[in-house]
Amino acid sequence: MRRDIETLRELGYPVETLKGPGGGYRLGTAGKLPPLVLDDDQAIAIALALQTAPATVTGIDDAVGRALTTLRQVMPARLRAASEAFEVTSLRNYWDFAAPPVDVATLQAAGSAIRTNHTLRFDYAEPDGHFLAPADPGFPPPAEIEPHHLVVWAGRWYLIVREPVAATWATYRVDRIRPKAAVGRSFTPHPLGSDDLARLVVQNPDRGDTPGQWQCVGTATLDLPADLVARWAPGGSVVTPVDPKHCRLTIGGWSWVGIAGLFITFDSNLADITPPELADAFATIKRRL
Repeated sequence: MRRDIETLRELGYPVETLKGPGGGYRLGTAGKLPPLVLDDDQAIAIALALQTAPATVTGIDDAVGRALTTLRQVMPARLRAASEAFEVTSLRNYWDFAAPPVDVATLQAAGSAIRTNHTLRFDYAEPDGHFLAPADPGFPPPAEIEPHHLVVWAGRWYLIVREPVAATWATYRVDRIRPKAAVGRSFTPHPLGSDDLARLVVQNPDRGDTPGQWQCVGTATLDLPADLVARWAPGGSVVTPVDPKHCRLTIGGWSWVGIAGLFITFDSNLADITPPELADAFATIKRRL
């Protein structure tokens, strides 16, 4: 025991000795958590992860700050200095086509259902972000699915689920989910590999994406299959299959020429270009080149 205590002290954790009949040892200041045995890289990783988390999740900014402060209080001085060397400020890059941040309560509900293997019931927002009321035409009943994975790709959160009735896999955008409070029934999870996750998110045109809220939004038909276009489409775009060899791509951006440039990167014939402003942008690019 004395050797272990000396090891803790060498790592920088204060261990107090209390003499007398009721004496013993106790962890000193910041002893509310078990000792954190972290190396420099781990301390830096935690500090960076906590500081960049609010970029895609809303409602946790205060908790992130308090968690970072708590962790630093229980770190030895050397590791605390290493973690404090990184103070990160996130600024938006418009090439990221950023998605709206996900509510932390939604993530907690989805994560809990995955961890406990219980079905998740939720309402799913329309592409424009609003939820239909029961009296609205086309109102869908709440979905009840078997959640398996939370995936972050291109700054967006996706929920991989199994539809129990159809016994098929599906993908939902987490920012469009509004969970119900009731706990669902238990289920036996099905294994998924990394290739399955890539197929269900990266290569999946039906992953719940919606057009970005940009001043310019254009659409065209490409001579390419939908799964290939979905793999390389920028965030804030929507891919709609037409047939096995063609699809419609909708892209939002800050200018019509900017959108036209994104379409050009697919190196494909384009048809049914809308609106006219996008077609004019292609003509402008042609003249310039």
